[in-house]
Amino acid sequence: MATHVITGAGSGIGSAVARRLHARGDEVVLLARDAGRAKELAARLPGARTLVGDLSNPDRLSWALGQQAMPERVDTLLHIAGVVDLGRIGELGVRAWHSQLNANLIAPAELTRLFLPQLRLDKGHVVFVNSGAGLAAHAEWGAYAASKHGLKALADSLRHEEHGNGVRVTSVYPGRTASPMQEKVHSQEGKEYDPAKFIDPESVATTLVMALDLPRDAEVNDLTVRPGR
Repeated sequence: MATHVITGAGSGIGSAVARRLHARGDEVVLLARDAGRAKELAARLPGARTLVGDLSNPDRLSWALGQQAMPERVDTLLHIAGVVDLGRIGELGVRAWHSQLNANLIAPAELTRLFLPQLRLDKGHVVFVNSGAGLAAHAEWGAYAASKHGLKALADSLRHEEHGNGVRVTSVYPGRTASPMQEKVHSQEGKEYDPAKFIDPESVATTLVMALDLPRDAEVNDLTVRPGR
């Protein structure tokens, strides 16, 4: 039975992945921003473990996790949580930059550092759910895209550094996916939101689990998922 540490399990892709792995009997450890959210997540997946750590405050993650019972092994660390705030460079304030860089880039880097000793022991797998914005930046997406471009750099560097230790690293670049984040983006863009026009989170979960289950003789480095209609 594999053990998976998952961020962003409360909705969208993260929720779909957590349900998929839990349903097949794997152990899932869900990172929540506070105790209330942890209780809510645990109620959704009976038997799931939770850890509390606020990704918006990566400076405190080491301390927070140090106060809790950590999983004895970690086969997979899945970075799926993310935040977005659109805005033009000339108008976007420092707070918006900090919030997106903290949650989307610095927190994943810090969590990876904290779990890396266990991942090395178990020859584990680190998955970064990135975005199409991590490959190309567009108007009003500057801060979010910068955080996701940075996440690509983090994943690429980690892959080179840990290959010799048997740690696999995969970046997944979904196109627009039906989720609360996508609904927020449409609100910021002033557009009507129709989830049927976008990728189902279950479809992204299918591709992600495929990468996890690949035999050890191969590794998916980068996986791009685009809308099929």
